[in-house]
Amino acid sequence: MNLLDLLIAIPAIGFLIVLLIPRPMENFIRLFTLGFSLLTFVVSLGMVVGFQNGQAGQQFVTNVVWIQNPEIHYHVGIDGLSLWLIILSTFLTPIAILLSWNSIKERVKEYFALLLLLEFGLVGVFAAWDLFLFYVFWEVVLVPMYFMIGIWGHDRRIYAAVKFFLYTMAGSVLMLAGIIFLYLQGGTFDYASILDQLSSGKIVLNHLQETLLFLAFFLAFAIKVPLFPLHTWLPDAHVEAPTAGSLMLASVMLKMGTYGLVRFCLPMFPTAARENAPWIVILAIIGIVYGALVAMVQPNMKKLVAYSSVSHLGFVVLGIFSFTQMGLDGAVYQMLNHGISTGALFLLVGFLYERRHSLEIADYGGVATAAPWLSTLFLITTLASIGLPTLNNFIGEFLVLQGAAQVHFSWSIFASLGVILSACYMLWMYQRVFFGELSDEVRHHMPELNAREWACAIPLVVMMVWMGMYSQSFLPAVSETNAKILDQGKMTAPVRAMAQVNGGNANAR
Repeated sequence: MNLLDLLIAIPAIGFLIVLLIPRPMENFIRLFTLGFSLLTFVVSLGMVVGFQNGQAGQQFVTNVVWIQNPEIHYHVGIDGLSLWLIILSTFLTPIAILLSWNSIKERVKEYFALLLLLEFGLVGVFAAWDLFLFYVFWEVVLVPMYFMIGIWGHDRRIYAAVKFFLYTMAGSVLMLAGIIFLYLQGGTFDYASILDQLSSGKIVLNHLQETLLFLAFFLAFAIKVPLFPLHTWLPDAHVEAPTAGSLMLASVMLKMGTYGLVRFCLPMFPTAARENAPWIVILAIIGIVYGALVAMVQPNMKKLVAYSSVSHLGFVVLGIFSFTQMGLDGAVYQMLNHGISTGALFLLVGFLYERRHSLEIADYGGVATAAPWLSTLFLITTLASIGLPTLNNFIGEFLVLQGAAQVHFSWSIFASLGVILSACYMLWMYQRVFFGELSDEVRHHMPELNAREWACAIPLVVMMVWMGMYSQSFLPAVSETNAKILDQGKMTAPVRAMAQVNGGNANAR
């Protein structure tokens, strides 16, 4: 068992143990869950220390047979793409647990157990190298979030949970059909083996097959991103979810979609990916501008931040389908940036909700007078979200825009509108919530941050500054993996085309 196996096992073991703890021991359950999540984070840092930049392929690999017939492997490993997304998952889970410390008062045992199950699924998604295993982890993640929204959410929680479940399942079924088709073609679910067979011509897909497979995988991932116009489940899920649910959903779960696009769609179906890139880029740019415009008119803070996610993740999709090294590097870095800055926004909005019990912007005003430290942290996070230089989002957006400009300069022009609009809606929200006249209701319900809240917020603020000032802590591993993914696409497409031509000539003879 290597560190990655241990990392996957710890939250699963914690989940099972929490289920055995007597329900009345609520404080012990909280402490135990926090301890297991911190242990998971420490183990994940061991992977960062042991990760070898410059070493090609997977690291921390385990590949054993899980099911004999059909042959399904427990095949896990990491590279520069999955490493930092796993760290993001383990970094944010203890924060989500601390965030829920006082706000969750009913079914405490089930709630904290589900947080550990969610972490288990997320780490598994980013580590799996067997397509069937990937699908299992993908579905595991769906279950805890469905219950977190449906049980601990707000007034319209059942509607939001069902909508979230149906949207995600619709895409997942198509992806499963694609996985089964590839298995029938190649005789294996192992992702590395399928890639080898595609690049060597042992698996030959005609144009229609490749396009349909690409669309099956793409739709599953685009729903999860979510890409315009498949985004309508997201605002409802965010508004109705508990604060920790919104944090994990925005920060990590949405990255499952963008990760899938980079990991699977580009290397396996390079020709179809490039042929469909123009309309996908158009949808991404529409999402960037549309998300920003809709965010600007939202009266609800959570909905505003949710629509800002639609806009920011449009940048990620734009970078991915620019097929440039710089654009892809920016896309992956923006996944991490969005996880930190938007997660922090949901966390701070949650602090406001715990005090005022309202998400409506109109119910606030003058918060900076009553809680200056809370206002300061919110301002730093706001500036990070809009891409202020020296803070994290600037690096990702700059790289994406520069990568897109290398392909079509007009793409960068239209996408840059999203950067301008993000400053408008975020600063306008900040002005209305934190400045202006201080009402008696706000004055009496707006204490300063306590120690637990500082413990939640400070790590996120530190990461915003670190990622904005020293991006080379993260980018070398990411760039190396992205270069390999782009090369795989370039190699696979000509071989596949040649195989189709040879097959056609043989049929003609």
